[in-house]
Amino acid sequence: MACIEARGLAKSYGKTHALRGLDLKVEEGRILGLIGPNGAGKSTALQAMLGLIPYQGELKVLGLDPWTQRDKLMERVCFIADVAVLPRWLKVADAVDFVAGVHPRFDRAKADGFLAKTTIKRTSKVGQLSKGMVAQLNLALVMAVDAQLLVLDEPTLGLDLLYRKAFYDSLLNDYFDETRTIVVSTHQVEEIQHILTDVAFIDRGRIVLDCGMEAFEARYAELMTSADKADAARALGPMQERSVFGRHIFLFDGAERARLAQLGEVRTPSLADLFIAMMSPSQGVSE
Repeated sequence: MACIEARGLAKSYGKTHALRGLDLKVEEGRILGLIGPNGAGKSTALQAMLGLIPYQGELKVLGLDPWTQRDKLMERVCFIADVAVLPRWLKVADAVDFVAGVHPRFDRAKADGFLAKTTIKRTSKVGQLSKGMVAQLNLALVMAVDAQLLVLDEPTLGLDLLYRKAFYDSLLNDYFDETRTIVVSTHQVEEIQHILTDVAFIDRGRIVLDCGMEAFEARYAELMTSADKADAARALGPMQERSVFGRHIFLFDGAERARLAQLGEVRTPSLADLFIAMMSPSQGVSE
């Protein structure tokens, strides 16, 4: 069953087209990475899914229309934005009390358990916490809600490496149970590859890649070869070519791996490498 299904999703701000007929389907129990450069339409797509903005086209989230049934939808959805939304004067304990009072599916014991794993003091004000601690607090609050869909929009923006890793490890180990669905929007591709079941690249308001990670690993291949075999590799029609320390690296879509192996070392590319290849000007796509 689809958790999110969009067909021809469109949104314009005056003459600026943020979404241009976006099509996307996310099955229940999956972790989707919605990846794109700045201004590609990631946040606009998420805002439409959350019922925050009107839109054109067809969109269902958990079987509901986000714009006309937002109140009902929000009982089953949690959201973390790229900026902290908790007031700086609010104490941690009061934040827990507030969410407990407004959300019928909030489990205070779970929130307390998650916070106990951090160094956050319940008497501290949000304004006294580091960016990493605020992210931990936000995550503890949403993980304590029995939601079917968790939407994350650049959730680790501005955090250092240790906090970013801890955030995603906690998300995977303490929250995801293969029945919930998670959508992570980011341009930090390398940060999330290890947690994803599915990936979608978005550029200029359209989905340009949509596949499961197993299909990604089967479809794309990276070949590293020497200069004397570079012409043979080019004859196979790579998506992209680059040189590193005198070695030639080619990225292929759908090429036969056994044939590539005759020319050099073959491996599965990273999502970051594929993202750069698909978004590069040489591919007809601008930043």
